[in-house]
Amino acid sequence: MTDLPIQFTERVRDDLVKRANLSIKSKKRQSYGADPEAGNKHVTYWKKKQNAYRGQKGKGMSRVPRKITVRRGMQIYGEGAEAPNTRGGRRAHPPKAEKDFEEEINDKERRKAIRSAIAATADQDLVTEKHAYEGEVPLVETGLEDIEKTQDLKERLEELGLEEELSRAKQKKVRAGKGKNRGRKYVTRAGPLVVVAEDEGIKDAGSNLAGVEVSLVDQLNAEKLAPGAEPGRLTVWSEKALEKLDEEELFQ
Repeated sequence: MTDLPIQFTERVRDDLVKRANLSIKSKKRQSYGADPEAGNKHVTYWKKKQNAYRGQKGKGMSRVPRKITVRRGMQIYGEGAEAPNTRGGRRAHPPKAEKDFEEEINDKERRKAIRSAIAATADQDLVTEKHAYEGEVPLVETGLEDIEKTQDLKERLEELGLEEELSRAKQKKVRAGKGKNRGRKYVTRAGPLVVVAEDEGIKDAGSNLAGVEVSLVDQLNAEKLAPGAEPGRLTVWSEKALEKLDEEELFQ
């Protein structure tokens, strides 16, 4: 086996990997909120004062803003509106579109989290716990950058003993909960990650294999190396990727 770069000697820190994952996910979160004018678009009258003309006090009716539909002498009648405790009124505390969901993380912590996730790919116990593979890790292969076809990549992975893992990654199940109705009915599995030094077509080839993800070594992050914030993803490294990781001292 090729001598592994120093990044593989990092201690596996689950807490840092989780922080880095949450930071990435928070930046992908889409803002949402209610119309600031929702429930406030009515012509209403407030008649709360004791001596107000056509006031509500002393009439045996709740003093809330109302859409006036009937005026009769000193009395007014109508549906309640605008107040959050009335039918058709505004919400008391609606979600605000200007809310910022981003969670920041220090650069040193982020790099340490990536090194930690890299080291976890060489931990036999962590990898076999999550994947259908019992061989040695990390997997190092030559010539991955030259692959351009999906079939060639599939055959190469099967030669490495990942046939069962590819079959496992194909499986999907129906999601529990309301997400079924919101465009995300199925839950898929994370399969092997292929790390290369440069892309000459292998990314397109990998995109057609269920569960397989291809990444350039200098574009690695905690989410790719530890999906679900759980370190120990089965990773296939190209020799050139390991050389680049060592020579350029990435994530140090």
